[in-house]
Amino acid sequence: MRHGEGHNHGRHHPPGYASQLTFVTAGLVPIMAFFAVFAFAPIVYVVYLSLHRYNQLAPTAPFIGLGNYQFAFVKDPYFRNALANTLKYAFVAVPLNLVIALPVALGLNQVKRFRAVFRSAFFLPAIASAVAVSLIWRTIYDPQAGWLNGLFSAIGLPQHAWLNDPKTVLWAVMVAAVWQDLGYNILILLAGLQTIPEDFYDASKVDGAGPWDRFVGITMPLLSRTLVFVTVLTLVSYLQQFTHVAVMPTQPGGPIHSAETMVLYIYDKGFSSLQMGYASALSIVLMAIIMLVTLAQLRLLRARWEY
Repeated sequence: MRHGEGHNHGRHHPPGYASQLTFVTAGLVPIMAFFAVFAFAPIVYVVYLSLHRYNQLAPTAPFIGLGNYQFAFVKDPYFRNALANTLKYAFVAVPLNLVIALPVALGLNQVKRFRAVFRSAFFLPAIASAVAVSLIWRTIYDPQAGWLNGLFSAIGLPQHAWLNDPKTVLWAVMVAAVWQDLGYNILILLAGLQTIPEDFYDASKVDGAGPWDRFVGITMPLLSRTLVFVTVLTLVSYLQQFTHVAVMPTQPGGPIHSAETMVLYIYDKGFSSLQMGYASALSIVLMAIIMLVTLAQLRLLRARWEY
């Protein structure tokens, strides 16, 4: 037997395998071309615009290199304010969302009857329009007719203009956004919990482990992949917050830009001020932040457990 003949044993492909592979490859070419045109081409064009002083109404767009980026970080206090609001919003809202969603998912996992009903009830806000949810919460926060101030008045607490106060408007918007997004994360966490074999819990009970020990020693490690997935998706979503901060406050971004986020500021620069080159540069900055934060999360929260 020549060298290598034994290693090829059992690797004979069925008849027509080569033609099938060619067909599949040829079918992927237009899909990948479509993806390249509609995913990568806009990014390349935005990078190109970010290097120019581009205005939709101007006859020319002079090349300025990194001038837009330099202006954003050195001379534009409104950009720095929007960046601070965005990071503050995201890094508070994500833990708040997960701290509420995980216990609810754990409770639903213990429910045997009417689980589908409860699951649907929690998920309903997630499929509602963000504009409609913002308008509903705007009436809740209304300083005169809102039921939140009515509740505060009934229990003897002072009333407050939640959406008109620079100190509270960002947090008020955050509560509404977290309320709407809870159902999505609850369903994902519930699906992750249902994939954990019951045998692990039965064995731990035999060993005398209590509920907290089972949660720390079994549930959290084996749910880590799902938690990473939910954390990354939720953080990326909150870093792109736009609708709630544009609709809920009495003016987009809140009083004195106190709730203005990056996406809202980019929209204002690109379509209100017609500074599309500068808005493109800010978009690249936001994309870089999202990529860095996502990579850091995947690095720090990566799962180390298998079953």
